[in-house]
Amino acid sequence: QVQLVESGGGLVQAGGSLRLSCAASGRTFSSYAMGWFRQAPGKEREFVAAISRRGNSGYYADSVKGRFTLSRNNPKTTVYLQMNSLKPEDTAVYYCAASREVTLTVVADLYDYWGQGTQVTVSS
Repeated sequence: QVQLVESGGGLVQAGGSLRLSCAASGRTFSSYAMGWFRQAPGKEREFVAAISRRGNSGYYADSVKGRFTLSRNNPKTTVYLQMNSLKPEDTAVYYCAASREVTLTVVADLYDYWGQGTQVTVSS
């Protein structure tokens, strides 16, 4: 069992930055690939980024590529999503998730554990 707790969300102006954190419980953190998804009001949950178990490989949605950076600290069992050059369309609830899949995946159903989410609001 893995419990995930996100933090770092908030209100920021367009062009600003935020760093989201996802703290995981359990000793098997390094056994999971980690991902971030987001869901805006009235829209489906969408993939944002994923990072491999060792943190040496990442994958990003085209909409955030070049602006967002995902990293992880396995001894601290935490992943970080650095979000720069934020846009109003980035406004959503952001969810952290853990997957046992060996390869990085954008499919939400292949993630085994989810956090409760943290709200990010970008004003224009």
